[in-house]
Amino acid sequence: MPASPSRLRRGAVRFGLFALVLAAMGSIGTWATSDHLLAFGGIPEGPRQERIERSPLFVDGRFVNPEPTQMMREGGLGAAKAFLFPGAVQREPPCALPLFAGTRERLARPPASGLRVTWLGHSTTLIEIDGRTVLTDAMFSDRASPSTAVGPRRFHPPPLPLEQLPHLDAVLISHDHYDHLDERSVQALAKTGVDFHVGLGVGAHLEAWGVEARHVIEHEWWQAADLGGGVQVVSTPARHFSGRRGLGNDHTLWTSWALVGPAHRAYFSGDTGQQQAFVDISQRLGPFDVAMLEIGQYHPSWGDIHLGPLGALEAFHRLGARHLIPIHWSTFVLGVHAWNEPPQTLLTAAEATNDSVLTPLLGEPIEPTESPATGPWWQACDVARR
Repeated sequence: MPASPSRLRRGAVRFGLFALVLAAMGSIGTWATSDHLLAFGGIPEGPRQERIERSPLFVDGRFVNPEPTQMMREGGLGAAKAFLFPGAVQREPPCALPLFAGTRERLARPPASGLRVTWLGHSTTLIEIDGRTVLTDAMFSDRASPSTAVGPRRFHPPPLPLEQLPHLDAVLISHDHYDHLDERSVQALAKTGVDFHVGLGVGAHLEAWGVEARHVIEHEWWQAADLGGGVQVVSTPARHFSGRRGLGNDHTLWTSWALVGPAHRAYFSGDTGQQQAFVDISQRLGPFDVAMLEIGQYHPSWGDIHLGPLGALEAFHRLGARHLIPIHWSTFVLGVHAWNEPPQTLLTAAEATNDSVLTPLLGEPIEPTESPATGPWWQACDVARR
């Protein structure tokens, strides 16, 4: 009996998704070595797994989102086709991206306002808040992949080398996908003795890579930890998924993060789709001086699990933050849009609503409450191409 058109369409979407996963994970059969297998991370077991199974978010052997969530909405076939056959879409910048000169020197002086954010590319940010310094989703490797030979490759170097980072009080990891949880970056940071704050189960990856258990703090949503000096880090809800092995996903918990200090408050989205929880986060932990929200590597059919620029602006309104710094763009090709479309779409929409969107250069430390001057620096690439 021939398959129905709807069944064929679902099959094509699944194939496209599989192709996306393979491309993102860099699978060309290069995982045969022990190093590549180690990059997959660990598997929760024993007391860690027992704690996971007590979580109300863990249902039928996997973590779930409280709101019904589709991994792929209608239109997924178009996303898969666009990924495999990009046509004229300029997914990578046509020129070398400008990096801020003097990052290390500026960071050597404490922020006058007490709050400073340095975007280092993709979702890696350095946040200085009320005397504490935190790094998010540390990704300093060349590829977002379990392989060093294939997989999405960054198109700009880290604007601040990992070895030049200032003293860190914590590293925050939002979830275990390769573009957010990087084995080599974690191992290098672990040598400094810093504490890692992660979602439930993610600690299994870190310990497989040699991080001492005493430096791994696993959070359920709304769980807080003290960083000293009156600053707390709080795990907050996100709407996403997890997994590093391609199959059997969602065994570890994804999260966003709030930093709550005596004078300032900041929010970091990690990867997430639109969610009612933004209102709850604002009511419980706001008002936020700044929200760092993902805008790139999205498609309308992925709207339940990624924000995109217009979704980020809506989330910004729900959070009630004062300033928005867009992240999760301009480092890797993980979506189907032009490399510079997300920030341009966001900036155009924000001008219409008179919202404060800050777009610093890669590696440029800015103090959001001081209303720093930023602009559409990505447009210079288009000028250089002509």
